[in-house]
Amino acid sequence: MKTKARALHPHLLPALLPILAVLGIAGYEGLLALRPSRPTSSDMAAAKAVTSAPPSLSLPVESTPATEEGLPPSDELSLAHEHLSRINHLARARTLGELGDFAGALTECRRALHDTPEDEETLRALARLAQLTEQPELAVHAFERLGRLRPDDASPLVQQARLLITLGRYADAARAGEAALLRDSEEPEAYHVIGRAHLAAGNLPEALPRLEQAVHLAPEHGHALNNLGLAYLRSSQDAKAAEVLARAAARLPHVAYVHNNLGVAYERLGRAEEAQAAYAAATRLSPRYVKARLNGDRVNKVARLDVPPPGPRDGLAPGQPSEDTGP
Repeated sequence: MKTKARALHPHLLPALLPILAVLGIAGYEGLLALRPSRPTSSDMAAAKAVTSAPPSLSLPVESTPATEEGLPPSDELSLAHEHLSRINHLARARTLGELGDFAGALTECRRALHDTPEDEETLRALARLAQLTEQPELAVHAFERLGRLRPDDASPLVQQARLLITLGRYADAARAGEAALLRDSEEPEAYHVIGRAHLAAGNLPEALPRLEQAVHLAPEHGHALNNLGLAYLRSSQDAKAAEVLARAAARLPHVAYVHNNLGVAYERLGRAEEAQAAYAAATRLSPRYVKARLNGDRVNKVARLDVPPPGPRDGLAPGQPSEDTGP
């Protein structure tokens, strides 16, 4: 039996229209959600950036090499660094040094020392380059470490003491020299550098015996002879000064200050002609050597005036001896 459909009452249509509109909109949004959305311009740019970027690689980084106990990975000498593969920094330093780039060579040496803190060749190269680049403190540290690595060798401590003298650290220089003597009690350079340190500090009682021992062990050591002569001059032992300074001048004939010091000794002893010759030799070797020129002019004026030169008992003549800058 068929059911007869009822007609919708016309008064109900206005009330049903809002409900039908809401249902229609909801159905349309549901259909849109089922369809794939079109990418926007910003989405496309982001996707392109991701696909064009290179893949990220996780590469191993070289670890910091182990060092001896007490030496940190980076200290006053070495330069901490990292690289992906082993690099021969010392070879780079040699190349840069041959090209005249001493600063760059020093940097490579310090990197090499970070990789191999106990390498003696690197330490020696570093000390040399530090002096060439006017960084003596680095050289002092390099020789100090060399001394620790070579406990029976006096040479690194002697070289350290020489540098300390140039830095005006006379007490430290004397201590380094004494430490060198503990390693080799017959090393003339150790006695010499200790004597130089005390002489520079004005400590004649300590300087004289050390310099005398240096000359005793190395009678032909020209610089030790000159420094001993200078110490004799400062202690008014002019005859002894003249004797050792004459020996020094014979062994260092091209060193102007040695001849100047010899001239001072001769002048104090009243040996004017020998003093004139010594001052003339010093001036000839170094025309801009002020002390020698002043000493020579004074002696020459006295000779022209025919005034008897002062003898050893007449007080010290105004001669100006010169410091030794040699080894």
